[in-house]
Amino acid sequence: MTTDWTTGAKSTSAYADVNGINLYYEIHGTGRPLVLLHGGLGSGEMFGPVRTRLAQGHRVIIPDLQGHGRTADIDRPLGVTALGDDIAALLGHLGIEQADVMGYSMGGGAALQMASRHPDLVRKLVIVSANARTDAFYPEMLAQQGQLNGSAAPSMKDTPMYRLYQRVAPRPEDFPRLLDKMGAWMGEPFDYTEQLRTLRVPTLIVAGDADIFPPSHAVEEFGLLGGGRRDGGWMGEGRPDGGHALAIIPGAQHYTIFASPLLAEVAIAFLDAPQAPQS
Repeated sequence: MTTDWTTGAKSTSAYADVNGINLYYEIHGTGRPLVLLHGGLGSGEMFGPVRTRLAQGHRVIIPDLQGHGRTADIDRPLGVTALGDDIAALLGHLGIEQADVMGYSMGGGAALQMASRHPDLVRKLVIVSANARTDAFYPEMLAQQGQLNGSAAPSMKDTPMYRLYQRVAPRPEDFPRLLDKMGAWMGEPFDYTEQLRTLRVPTLIVAGDADIFPPSHAVEEFGLLGGGRRDGGWMGEGRPDGGHALAIIPGAQHYTIFASPLLAEVAIAFLDAPQAPQS
């Protein structure tokens, strides 16, 4: 156990055997549980710039997802449904009955799956830079994703993703395997609109103003939750049922939003607001 001397909060790290995977996780701070799920080819370290702020009043739990960071890969395809189930199992391992969950990009997809499949475990949900449909990506982004596979590993040796993996992964030689799995996952078309539409969990949709999909798609996602259909009213009586909300972060791209101080502030404001009644 260590202490963050800027906040006095305790920090721990450990592994949990869940769903056949030895899942690495860290815990920072105290208070209501808040799980942070990182993006593809990253790790929980992505949230380093905002972790201290989020840990002020929250018990922040940051796992490294399958095949990422300090969590070794297993003989299982990579996909957001399995990742969401892993985090549900992690909460059970930790004895946590309910937590807030914030996921970015691939982690946002995992967070959505967790909230959809295990709604009783999630108090509030924050989905960051994660689109609901394959065709919401800008066309050039789809083309780039279609080229990702293990053969790209040598060309990525100067990237932050590769350097992080080499520094912390249990088996650094598995990087090409991770690229193959990421490419296979991104090559599968998806459409989560019905899961969004039927969510029972209060949800904040967040996107950058220059994300990998247009801001209008984030508005569409908010609309699936019942938002953007009428004036909110003086007392919020016209807001969508269930307490859903939308935030577009100015000056943020897909590759910077997870470290934005504005992301931390809008997430905290949403998470700490009184919970709206479910319809």
